[in-house]
Amino acid sequence: MTTPPALLIAGHGTRDDAGAEAFRDFVRQLGARHPELPVAGGFIELSPPPLGEAVTELVEQGVRRFAAVPLMLVSAGHAKGDIPAALAREKERHPGIAYTYGRPLGPHPALLNVLERRLDEALGSAGRTPGDRADVTVLLVGRGSTDPDANAEVHKAARLLWEGRGYAGVETAFVSLAAPDVPSGLDRCVRLGARRIVVLPYFLFTGILPDRVRHQTEGWAAAHPEVEVLSADVIGPEPELLDLVWERYEEAVKGDLRMNCDSCVYRIALPGFEDKVGMPQQPHFHPDDDDHHHGHHHGAHSHAH
Repeated sequence: MTTPPALLIAGHGTRDDAGAEAFRDFVRQLGARHPELPVAGGFIELSPPPLGEAVTELVEQGVRRFAAVPLMLVSAGHAKGDIPAALAREKERHPGIAYTYGRPLGPHPALLNVLERRLDEALGSAGRTPGDRADVTVLLVGRGSTDPDANAEVHKAARLLWEGRGYAGVETAFVSLAAPDVPSGLDRCVRLGARRIVVLPYFLFTGILPDRVRHQTEGWAAAHPEVEVLSADVIGPEPELLDLVWERYEEAVKGDLRMNCDSCVYRIALPGFEDKVGMPQQPHFHPDDDDHHHGHHHGAHSHAH
């Protein structure tokens, strides 16, 4: 019987210790669920262990084939460029290994169900019943990217969350690098008639940026006492997330990859972004992950999937 490829989880990384530990614990849970194959995980920046160390861990266990799954909600520069570049470097460092690369996680119906659950929890904390949604406007807050395709995926998730679930509306904002920011997103909700808003972070685990979303929400709410504003929790290591990562692993192993390149800024000349097509790939740090901004700005990325 052929040994199945190992599973490598590629995370973004955060300077928040709890967020980094949540990722590491998630990798451990995946390993416990699937004792039949080696499972390892690493980060591309900011947190230990680095992705290269995770690959080395697999190689030292005798692994020669693995499937890498990016533990990311949207396909931005990290998933499109940084992780493939890091994996290519590891292939040079470890001659003889082979890998396939999976696709990011969202938007996916299972994660939309978790988001809906987080909204119900937030409303329940304010004494609302799950079906009491007709006057609730949701502000879905994404990470934010210089890649318009990645930002568009957050808008797609917002639309899918709205359709059929009975909310008054689902608007979109970003915590960094893209407009509107959280206060502007809340302003927009009010201009559209909202008087009860739930701010929903579109993040997998806790970290500096989800904390910033909550702090900005609290600051805006204090200045607008006439509006009821609630904060929902991040997605977290739910069973649906474990199932979805396994689904992405199986896709990668079977070669059933359906990444959408129709609006990728690194392939298609989109208005205002024409200069990004085919530009060289440069691994980079996300400036807003560190409260002590280090001034590193986003480099261009070539498309690598």
